[in-house]
Amino acid sequence: MTFQSLEYGILLILVFTLYWFLTRRLQNLLLLGASYVFYSYVDPRMALLLGSYTLVNYFAARRIEDNPQHSKRYLLIAVAASLAALAFFKYAGFFVDNLSEVLDTVGLANFNSTLKIILPVGISFYTFQSLGYVIDVYMKRTHARKNFIDTALFIGFFPQLVAGPIERASSLLPQFERARKFNAERTAFGISLLAWGLFKKLVIADNVGMIVDNIFSTNQLGAAALWVGVLAFGIQILADFSGYTDIARGSARLFGIELSLNFRHPWLAKSPADFWRRWHITLSTWLRDYVYIPLGGNRQGRASTVVNVVITFVLGGLWHGGAWNFVLWGLLHATFLLIWRGARALNIKSNPLVSATLTFTVISASWLLFREGDFSFIGNNIFAKSNDLQLAAALAATALLYSIPLWLHAIIDQPRFEQIWTRNDVSRTIALTALTLTSFIGILLLRADLSAEFIYFRF
Repeated sequence: MTFQSLEYGILLILVFTLYWFLTRRLQNLLLLGASYVFYSYVDPRMALLLGSYTLVNYFAARRIEDNPQHSKRYLLIAVAASLAALAFFKYAGFFVDNLSEVLDTVGLANFNSTLKIILPVGISFYTFQSLGYVIDVYMKRTHARKNFIDTALFIGFFPQLVAGPIERASSLLPQFERARKFNAERTAFGISLLAWGLFKKLVIADNVGMIVDNIFSTNQLGAAALWVGVLAFGIQILADFSGYTDIARGSARLFGIELSLNFRHPWLAKSPADFWRRWHITLSTWLRDYVYIPLGGNRQGRASTVVNVVITFVLGGLWHGGAWNFVLWGLLHATFLLIWRGARALNIKSNPLVSATLTFTVISASWLLFREGDFSFIGNNIFAKSNDLQLAAALAATALLYSIPLWLHAIIDQPRFEQIWTRNDVSRTIALTALTLTSFIGILLLRADLSAEFIYFRF
């Protein structure tokens, strides 16, 4: 079940209609039931996997808190079980294929892998979320919950289950544990976020996605078309993923739940570090808090800092999938971050506009490795002569035209403009109504003929 489907709309309306007539405990039970319907709609086996994650991490957290003398043992059990499941479903094929190539390289018996494993949608997201809960209990940042329904809902809450945001227990669990009352303004905000998110997905991402798919399905592109495809993919993935997040946050607000902000206009970033403070914020902060800082962060000298940055970003790349292009993409971002840090250490400064332009350029170029895993395809086209520059220019202009709403939103969402439309109830109502109506009208008039699945469903 996807956010842009009729089935999701029906599910959301039914749950919303019943929800506000129930007590808190029944509200949570209803949300949990809806979450499992949502997740297992296509394949009921997915409910078993999600339930297994919930059971393991629920009991591990309880045992960590009740038996502090053996807390590390239960932490290791939870971490090993969660990561083993993630490794099997997401990386087994990658490992087997590379093992076959290594054996062939050294002259040993090669084999053709027939291993086909279905990747459960969202497994990377709820693995990190559930692990974060158990680790936080172990570190005494939060306490283990005795209520199984609340814990299960924290791990499986359907708006953010399959593509985030990756929530922390200290933020989301207390919201499930307290009484919630209907609030008309929050509901209006939720509907506006839903509409804006759907607009970004159905109008911007899906239309630009057709340009991207057509370009990357052509064997002999030439450099101009290839880089137009990379530029277009940068637009597509921002609209697609931030659109998903807006729909998730809007859906949650209908139930009185506030999810974390996951995007903060990353195109305005002034450095790679600033980009990661604006892009997929909940993943970058998770990697910072549970990988980079435990490794030592930047507290143990320059050499250790470099190693820690590289490890963190390689793991961040691998989190997206078991493929070498994601490893190289992570390494590339680690390189960007270290270069900018080096420049800062040497007191090299630049105009903010120049820095933002340079950051936008290198980040946009990096999407080539994220989008394309065929290195021979990249090598054949990255510097190849372009035959049809006019077509490439037309496609670039079309993609940039679709990006205009994203730029406008980035401008009007700045504090000096935001205070204008949020200064009183009347201005907020007018702004929300205008956003909602404009989004829905735009969807009716401009949506793509076909809607692809959300890009981050693959991860």
